[in-house]
Amino acid sequence: MQLHKRDVVDVATSLLDDYGIADLSMRRLARELNVSPGALYWHFANKQQLLGAVADRILAAVDDVPAGWRDRIAGICAQLRDALLSHTDGAELVSASFAAGQSAAMTEVLGHLTAAAADAGVAPEHAELTARTVIYYVLGFTADEQSRLQWDAAGADVAQTVWAEDPSARFTFGLHLLVDGIAVHSRAGT
Repeated sequence: MQLHKRDVVDVATSLLDDYGIADLSMRRLARELNVSPGALYWHFANKQQLLGAVADRILAAVDDVPAGWRDRIAGICAQLRDALLSHTDGAELVSASFAAGQSAAMTEVLGHLTAAAADAGVAPEHAELTARTVIYYVLGFTADEQSRLQWDAAGADVAQTVWAEDPSARFTFGLHLLVDGIAVHSRAGT
C-alpha cells in the first residue's frame, strides 16, 4: 500500500480530534498508519510541516467574504473561529503553525484581512499589522474558549462570572471593538 500525503494529513487530523495536540506525535501517527516513522518524512520534512498541513486542512473552508470591509472582517473571523472550534486544540495548532510560517491557509486569511484593512483606509504600512492583530484576537479568544470547554468536559469547577455569557456574543463584542478601533484609526489618519 502506497502512503499518500493526504492520507497522512487525514490520520493526523483524526488523531488531533481524538487525543489533542499534545498526543499528536510522529511516532503515534506512524503507528496508526502502520508505517515506520521514517516513511512520514518522505512527505513532511518535520513535524512543523505536518502541523502546517493539518492547519491548512482545518482552515480549508475559510475564505474571503464579498462585502464591505467591516462585514468582510467579521465574516472571515467568524469562519476562522468556526473552523478552529471544529477540531480539538484547533486554535493552538493553527496558532503554532501561523507563528512558524507553516500554514498557507493562514497566509491567505492574513491576505484577505490585510486587504479589508486597506479598504478601511488603514495606511499601507499598517494594514498587515492590523490584520495580524485581528487574527491574534481570534486565535487567543478561541484558544481560551477551547481550554474552558476542555476544563468543563473534565468536570472542573471553573469560575463562571463573565463566562456564563454566550461565547459567540462575547466573541462578537470583542470583534466589534476591534473593527470600531480600525475605523477610528483610519479616520484619525494614523
